[in-house]
Amino acid sequence: MSEELQQQLRAQLWNVANTLRGNMSAGDFMYFSLGFIFYKYLSEKIEKAVDTALIDDGITFKELWQSTDEDAEELKAEVRNQCMDSIGYFIEPEFLFSSIIASIKIGENILPKLERSLKQIEDSTLGHDSEEDFGGLFSDIDLNSPKLGKSSDDKNSLVSSVLLALDEIKFGSEAAEEIDILGDAYEYMIAQFAAGAGKKAGEFYTPQEVSQILADIVTTGKTRLRNVYDPTCGSGSLLIRAAREGKAEDIFGQEKNPTTYNLCRMNMLLHGIKFKNFSIANGDTLEHDEFPDRTADTGFDAVVANPPFSQTWSAAPKFLTGDDRFSKIGVLAPKSKADFAFILHMVYHLNDGGTMACVAPHGVLFRGNAEGTIRRWLIEKRNYIDAIIGLPANIFYGTSIPTCIIVVKKCRKADDNILFIDASREFEKIKTQNKLRQEHIDKIVSTYRERKEIERYSHLATLDEIAENDYNLNIPRYVDTFEEEEPIDIKAVMAEIKELEAKRAELDSEIEVYLRELGIIKTTNRYGNQ
Repeated sequence: MSEELQQQLRAQLWNVANTLRGNMSAGDFMYFSLGFIFYKYLSEKIEKAVDTALIDDGITFKELWQSTDEDAEELKAEVRNQCMDSIGYFIEPEFLFSSIIASIKIGENILPKLERSLKQIEDSTLGHDSEEDFGGLFSDIDLNSPKLGKSSDDKNSLVSSVLLALDEIKFGSEAAEEIDILGDAYEYMIAQFAAGAGKKAGEFYTPQEVSQILADIVTTGKTRLRNVYDPTCGSGSLLIRAAREGKAEDIFGQEKNPTTYNLCRMNMLLHGIKFKNFSIANGDTLEHDEFPDRTADTGFDAVVANPPFSQTWSAAPKFLTGDDRFSKIGVLAPKSKADFAFILHMVYHLNDGGTMACVAPHGVLFRGNAEGTIRRWLIEKRNYIDAIIGLPANIFYGTSIPTCIIVVKKCRKADDNILFIDASREFEKIKTQNKLRQEHIDKIVSTYRERKEIERYSHLATLDEIAENDYNLNIPRYVDTFEEEEPIDIKAVMAEIKELEAKRAELDSEIEVYLRELGIIKTTNRYGNQ
């Protein structure tokens, strides 16, 4: 039943989102749609929680707020405090989603009230532990945007129609199973938006198949993680998957884009993750690390990431002298390619027994100069690199380049080998995108976990072998995927050609007879007369 409900909810929410599309870009109508869904979720969650808590008092949430009794004021304060402690925010009944729907049904212009409703959620957290997690959540929803319509009536009509359509969709109870279904539907929508967002999709979304591989890798050999971290967390899908697989208690992340940062926090809450159990920061991870004290013993059990490929960064001299993430190596990642800056940042924040798995462009495996120096330091001086996994090209939205997964562990022994997996040729092509199926994922993960050598697929390279290759980690140096072609039988080919020529001559003759019968070709005598 849950799978049926899941598919139904996905379809319903996607239809609602498309009501908004109009002339908007995929990104624009994504944030409006997901924001309204999140508002409905928060409203229904608090209304149900308060109504349940007030059962013994014989009154509902809305009835209590309409009461003017002296005793009611004390109960109101108690309700507000309990909500702030347990769910981290508060919405007065007149600003609930159900109240907005009631206003729509009597023909009111609901935009001013809706704007106040969204603001009240954020304002209710000021001065509380949840302020950081709820502040600015709805800042990307501009109800005065011309994208919603030319006139105020047009805007009101469009938003009202979307909210009414959302009202028809039942999100279910607070049961873990139904929260997972809603969270899955929300992620499905993010994926659908990513499919239509072109290059920008890579800024906020990691395909679920890749997320699953990374999550399975960092949880290998562990029954439970204390925490998980993603320094470029985007919409949070990868982070949530890793946390779920590892039963992580606490979740940490950082995201540079303010709009995507808001989306990530919504995603956390919609998956039923309590505000006390996640810490998502907004800022440039490389330039302003928000978790500088998380290292070694206090570092993270698991680090996962899909950083922006070959992004520029400042590569400022200060990082060589005053930043422990980079200063021990003596060189910085190139200004035009921050890939190794992100990798070193993640290595720094990984605890001594943890596992890191991140996506990177293939260039990090073989480019020279500063990147070659960093690569050699990670292997020769630290022996941190545990595995390199080559992925198919064209599996990420917005880029067709082939990518790899780099796996890092700090607790490796001196003679441990490095596992190379070439999974670049195993995928299913769907329209213009390549997709990893479950059997492809299972093969990658099982090969990693069992450290198996499979002909033309994986190889365990000794550190001496890596050194002989001058610390170049390009996968074809270690996994030979070349397949010899069978020798050509010239006689058989010539015989086949003669057979085809005979068939063609026979077919030409039949066509000529047929055309003469139709009179298209005239019969001529020996003198050329018809």
